[in-house]
Amino acid sequence: MLNAENTLVLIIDIQDKLVAALNKNIIVQNAVKVASAANLLNIPVLLTEQYPKGLGNTVLELKNVLPENSEIVEKTYFNALLEDGMLEKIKSYGKKQIVLFGIETHICVYQTASALVEEGFEVYVIKDACASRNKYEFKEGIEAMRSNGVKISCVEIALFEWLKGAKNPKFKEVQSLIK
Repeated sequence: MLNAENTLVLIIDIQDKLVAALNKNIIVQNAVKVASAANLLNIPVLLTEQYPKGLGNTVLELKNVLPENSEIVEKTYFNALLEDGMLEKIKSYGKKQIVLFGIETHICVYQTASALVEEGFEVYVIKDACASRNKYEFKEGIEAMRSNGVKISCVEIALFEWLKGAKNPKFKEVQSLIK
């Protein structure tokens, strides 16, 4: 199970033009829930932006809830770990568990998740905060990650695993994110 003290959240390419092409606001809403919970629980967040000159920046709704010290890494590789210094940056957080989600499931999320598993991380993909333009490709991306050892999860599972119980001092604030 997820442990808030041992987690890094990695958000992949939830950018203006990619979100517009998907027409799926639920992805942004779910990403905001996870990022908000991470902020409340002091879980670090790292984001990528695929070629922002062409695809825009991280959507404003998500940017507005990020923890203060969140880093955004510009990338051109689909597998974020291929960017210079990215693996070292991820390792510098000292976390074993990576919670991962974003766009597109079958390309950037899949390739990054698979590379993180190869590097020895426990990778949890938040399925309901991921999207692809095509439903079939989305399903194939999820299945490919599952067969590569990625744990497939969802927003509520992750949030409540981080909380552990109702006595967590942040319980009511995190719970309010999903009501």
